[in-house]
Amino acid sequence: MKLFTAFSFVRHSIFVVVSVVCMAAFPMLANAIDIQEVTSPGGIKAWLVEAHEIPLVAMNFAFNGGTINDPIGKDGTGNFLTGMMDEGAADMDGPAFRDLRDRLSISISFSAASESFYGSLYTLSKNRDAAFNLLTKAVTAPRFEAEPLDRMRKYYLQQAADMLKDPGTIASLAWTEAAFPNHPYSRSSNGTIDTLGKISADDLRQFHKTVFTRHKLKIAVVGDIDAKTLGLELDRVFGSLPDTPVPDVVPSVEVKTGLELKIIDFDSPQSIVIFGGKGTPPAEKKDYPAYILSEIIGGGASFARLTREVREKRGLTYGTSFSLNNFNKAGYSFGYLTTANETAAEAIRVTRQVLQDMADNGPTPEEMSLAKTYITGSYAMRFTSNSAIASTLLAQQLYDYPINQTNIRNDKVNAVTIEQVRDQAKKLLQSDQLNIVVIGKPVGLGK
Repeated sequence: MKLFTAFSFVRHSIFVVVSVVCMAAFPMLANAIDIQEVTSPGGIKAWLVEAHEIPLVAMNFAFNGGTINDPIGKDGTGNFLTGMMDEGAADMDGPAFRDLRDRLSISISFSAASESFYGSLYTLSKNRDAAFNLLTKAVTAPRFEAEPLDRMRKYYLQQAADMLKDPGTIASLAWTEAAFPNHPYSRSSNGTIDTLGKISADDLRQFHKTVFTRHKLKIAVVGDIDAKTLGLELDRVFGSLPDTPVPDVVPSVEVKTGLELKIIDFDSPQSIVIFGGKGTPPAEKKDYPAYILSEIIGGGASFARLTREVREKRGLTYGTSFSLNNFNKAGYSFGYLTTANETAAEAIRVTRQVLQDMADNGPTPEEMSLAKTYITGSYAMRFTSNSAIASTLLAQQLYDYPINQTNIRNDKVNAVTIEQVRDQAKKLLQSDQLNIVVIGKPVGLGK
């Protein structure tokens, strides 16, 4: 469960289109995928997997800029833009745009994360020309007319009001403010009632102009399309955009740790506990030992220590997780659990104990074996449909992986030694360096 709304720890996805496109299973294993790097006549690059057996095309792309590029005092601008991307573009007003999209079963979606602005296109092959034409209009010439602007503002204002009552959001804001005080990473990507009221059509136009650029644009395409045709479509959709860098507005930062415990009183039978601190630095964002450590501590498999110790052995929570993550300018760790108010103190004590034991002793050989088997075995699940493959290939580009990553990834996982994971655990998991926020009416934690 991802609760962070002050900024996006993972891709924030508020889709502006809900149209159903049947994506049939992609009959490939990861190491059998043939990935081409396509360069358009205009110099735009994309990764392509041709798959002509199924008459579908999936495209995922990401611009190098996100909600951290919101104007100061107008948090939520990028997120607001996602809601305006099907409210008319070029020569089409909103109803005409949506009518054509829905009649042809085209899915066009946009979402805003802290450091990237994402888009996707899914279409039947027979409607490919119309789909790319519609996407071109949305990407290059969105319209920001008064009526849809006011309507979407009301929607986001109501969303912001609801978040003020959501304990997960409240705790997340408190955690991010403690971890990244006075830094863009602690700004509210969804906006607040105050900031959303100030966002104008000109602000949306300026954000679009700033972020929608070919500079560092990443694109992945999978499906019934060849390289030559794709090259022409890339130029059609993105060719008229500027090739200007997005302003770098984020200074490098380390997570501030040492917030021993912050308790937020909230009338609820359960407490939400958010905890985290140091992570691998951005230069090590492709660190496989940290990835394995993350899975052993709090991944989704049953062997994860927090799951075993906090949930299964003691019954203190229905679910808990922990991960090591990266922004472009900071690394961080993040953990989450819910527990009854009466057991909050015990759940936190056991969580600290699990992390400190891992820091002191590292994983066991059995845990290493289980984690590697799980990580390598589940990798193929990322390649089960056109859309899933496009999403995976886009993520690999954003992490600066080589184009043959799908062929070498599992070998790199298997090459990690237990000593390497122990070194990362010792650096990152000292329990006295955690920031912990609890919201609810926890018993036995004090004030």
